[in-house]
Amino acid sequence: MATMAERRPVADRLPTFPWDRLAPYKETAAQHPDGIVDLSVGTPVDPVPPRLRAALAEAADTPGYPQTYGTRALRESISGWLARRHQVQVDPDATLPTIGSKELVAWLPTLLGLGPGDTVVFPELAYPTYDVGARIAGATPVAADSLTQLGPVRPGLLWINSPANPTGRVLGLEHLRKVVSWARERGVVVASDECYLELGWEGERPLSILHPEVCGGSHEGLLAVHSLSKRSNLAGYRAGFVAGDPALVQQLLQARKHAGMMVPAPVQAAMRAALDDDEHAEEQKQRYAARRTQLRDALEKAGWQITHSEAGLYLWASHPDYDAWGSVRVLAEQGILVAPGEFYGPAGARHVRVAFTATDERVAAAVKRLAEL
Repeated sequence: MATMAERRPVADRLPTFPWDRLAPYKETAAQHPDGIVDLSVGTPVDPVPPRLRAALAEAADTPGYPQTYGTRALRESISGWLARRHQVQVDPDATLPTIGSKELVAWLPTLLGLGPGDTVVFPELAYPTYDVGARIAGATPVAADSLTQLGPVRPGLLWINSPANPTGRVLGLEHLRKVVSWARERGVVVASDECYLELGWEGERPLSILHPEVCGGSHEGLLAVHSLSKRSNLAGYRAGFVAGDPALVQQLLQARKHAGMMVPAPVQAAMRAALDDDEHAEEQKQRYAARRTQLRDALEKAGWQITHSEAGLYLWASHPDYDAWGSVRVLAEQGILVAPGEFYGPAGARHVRVAFTATDERVAAAVKRLAEL
C-alpha cells in the first residue's frame, strides 16, 4: 500500500490551469477607464430564454433522485433534435444526458476503461480538456492532425472537433469519412466534439460524425458529444449529452450509474424545452453573427489576420508584429482580454482566440478601442 508520501494525486498529472496565467493581463485590462472587455472565455452572457426558465421552475419540486439515463421524454427530444436539425437518426436509447460536455470530455477515457499503456489522440490545436481527460485516466495524450503521424499506434480513443475550438475550422465530408474508415479498420473509438455544430457562418455546413453520408448509416464505434451552453445559453445549467453507438452508450450509462453522474431533474426539463424549440436558438445565433462581424472587421482594420473561423464562437487571430502573448499584452493595454493561442497547443504560438460572446455594449467598446490602435 502506498504511503501518503508515495501517493501521487491526480492533480499532479495535470498542467497548470491555463487561465490562471492570464491573471496579470486581466488586471491590466481591468484598469481601463471604461472597464474590461473580456473576450477570453466563450461564456454566454445573454438571458436564458423564458420558456427554458419556465420549464426549470415547473420541475423544481422534484425531491427524488433523477435518472442517470434521463427521462424517456428527454431522450426522445435529443433524438428528435438530431433528426430535425442534423439529419441524424439515433434511437432515443442510444442517447445519454451529461452534466455539461466538459465533464464527459474529461472523464470519457476513464469511463471507456482506458489507462496506462493506452493512447488518447486529439488535434494539435485543441480544447485542453482532451489532454486532461487522458491524464486523469493515466493514458498517454498525443496531439496529431494527421492519422499517418500515428504510424502503427492504435489509440484507445480518437477525438475530433468540428467546428473546432479554438480555430473555427470545419472538417469536410471526405475528411470525416476517412477518419471513420481508418478508425473502424483498427477498432478505434472516435469521439466527435460537436458543441458548435449549429454555429456555422461561411463555407461548408458542419456535419455530425453520425450523419449517414459520413458513417454509412452505422454508428458503430462513434460517439457525438453535444452541449446546450452555446446554443441555448445554458452554460450555468450544465446541460449536455452524448449519442451514437448503442453499445458504447450503454457502457457509459452503467459506469455513470455507479458514479452518481446524474443531470438534475429540473435541468433535464429545461434541456427538453431547449431541444424542442429552434426559434430561440436562431435568435441567439443572429446575435452572435452581428458581434462576429463587428469584431472581425475591427480586428482586421487594426492589423490582425483572421484564420479559419468559419464556424464556432471565436475568431482565430494573429498579428505580424506579435506572438500570442504579445497580442495579449497589446490588447490588454486597451482593456481587451483575449486568450493566447498556446493554451490550445504549441501550434498556436502566434495566435489569439477572440470570443464574441460579450454583450453588444462590450463588443461596441472593443470595436472602439481597436480603432484607436
